[in-house]
Amino acid sequence: MKKTLIVGTVAYDEIETSKGSSGKILGGAGTYIALATSHFNSKSAIVSVVGGDFEEKYLKLLESKGVDISPIEIVSKGKTFYWKGKYHNDWNKRDTLSTQLNVLAEFNPIVPEEFKTSEIVVLGNLHPLVQTSVLDQMENKPKCIILDTMNFWMDNSLTELMQVISRVDVLVINDEEAKQLSEQESLFNAAEDILKMGPKYVVIKKGEHGAMLFGESQFFTSTAFPVKEVIDPTGAGDTFAGGFAGHLSESNEINFETLKSAIVYGTVMASFCVEKFGTASMESLKKTQILERLKAFKKYTTYSI
Repeated sequence: MKKTLIVGTVAYDEIETSKGSSGKILGGAGTYIALATSHFNSKSAIVSVVGGDFEEKYLKLLESKGVDISPIEIVSKGKTFYWKGKYHNDWNKRDTLSTQLNVLAEFNPIVPEEFKTSEIVVLGNLHPLVQTSVLDQMENKPKCIILDTMNFWMDNSLTELMQVISRVDVLVINDEEAKQLSEQESLFNAAEDILKMGPKYVVIKKGEHGAMLFGESQFFTSTAFPVKEVIDPTGAGDTFAGGFAGHLSESNEINFETLKSAIVYGTVMASFCVEKFGTASMESLKKTQILERLKAFKKYTTYSI
């Protein structure tokens, strides 16, 4: 069984949308990624940090999904990372009402010995120096390193971010971030420029409009899975990355064809995430539901010319 190492936040979120409010709930990029990868045949672990205020039931939830939580540092006298946000009617727009780094501000990641030889590494949204520290601790070059970042690091830690980007196999970002990073208006030109920065592949997420995959002289696009009602889009991008990584963990080869399939798996996993607040959908998700939706997605997107 392959090993998947996940680096990302395990946090508290508080979310407001047009559908209601969540109250203080489980969140964090690492959490969403891990819940998604747990549905694949891979041994996964999260490297993260929480405070003494973090409820044990959430750690037990991750453990019950087969996720190794031993690398999650617990700072007993500290507080867990907290984010509060409000979404507009346009799901792609949101306001951050509060961000409290708390224990995350002093986070020094430690990769367990067992996972220093992981085949798949998913670098969730964290400071680029934290991501670099994790890569430096790996004993072998992983089969695939996936980096998910955001415009905040482009604005505040661009030099360090560029160093991480040069070391990864797949960069996952949204369309606005791709334009900002490349200083290009066209996504095709943006991807072309980003590929020159080091990654073998670039995945550009477009929210409700799906995702695009770019390799050298290669291109693939996928629509999003049609969801009847979106309740909360928080974590959808991280869930996409988790489904994407999960499929690759089951693949013998990492190439453009397997990445195309991984895009579809990521898309389907993300479609479940948005149907309830926070991690609720992912907590109760069954493998049979995933397979049913994959079958439906294939039907929706297959046609003859």
